[in-house]
Amino acid sequence: MTYDRKTFLKMSGLLAGGAAIGTLPFLKGCTPAETSSTANFGLQLWTLRDVIAEDPEATIRQVADFGYTQLESYDGPMGMWWGMGSTGYKNLLDELGLSPISSHADVFEEFERKANEAAEVGLTFIVCPWVGPQETMDDFRRIADQFNEMGEIANNLGLRFAYHNHAYSFEELEGELPQDVMMNITDPELVEYQMDIYWVVAAGHDPAEWMQKYPGRFTTCHVKDLAQGEEPESTVLGTGSIDYKQLLPVSQEYGMEGFIVEQEAYTGTTPIDAIRANAEYMKSLNV
Repeated sequence: MTYDRKTFLKMSGLLAGGAAIGTLPFLKGCTPAETSSTANFGLQLWTLRDVIAEDPEATIRQVADFGYTQLESYDGPMGMWWGMGSTGYKNLLDELGLSPISSHADVFEEFERKANEAAEVGLTFIVCPWVGPQETMDDFRRIADQFNEMGEIANNLGLRFAYHNHAYSFEELEGELPQDVMMNITDPELVEYQMDIYWVVAAGHDPAEWMQKYPGRFTTCHVKDLAQGEEPESTVLGTGSIDYKQLLPVSQEYGMEGFIVEQEAYTGTTPIDAIRANAEYMKSLNV
């Protein structure tokens, strides 16, 4: 892929030492970079948490009809396989031509069982979605050590283990950022990172700067837009402040492989209408 690195590095340099959200270079209003294909995009089913339990199979069929090609599940009240069992879930996705790219899971409970089931389904990634703010940096160090152990278990099953960030890991603790500490302790061969771009921006950081700092470590991302306003809130893609047309090609330069749509709030819309609109936005990017 061709990319104007000088422009990117110049913009990243403006962020040295941190930046306010309003000055991040991948907010709207800047000139798009050259693009390449991200035609395969997925959906995190958490987006449909308010409706999917009514009829998981019918809901997943709608997801496929809207043009998503990948699915990321989560460890909810019905389990990662939505009451279908790992075999039933796999068969449905196979029928629909959906790739079961990943699932979020409570990795601190029955991790080996969940990892084995994930391998049976054919997931590429099993993802820890949350550890929460910690009291000390040593707590994050212990978690990073646990991630290495989980990554080894996952790798032995043919899976890849990843951690999904929220804003708290980009907030200073004891003079350091937990995200830096975890990335430096975890073995790149065992632990990857799923960047929730929305939360990186909401914490006042430049996502591309982090991708450049740790090339090849952020391998999937949540594509989620940030509504304009005093408090962070997710919104339909293309109606918020993050310029994904510019950012997604940059992310590919630094090793991003999977692009997973997520939306957490539905002001002025419904979950189903939101995922339909988000799919159309992803198709329109043609990146």
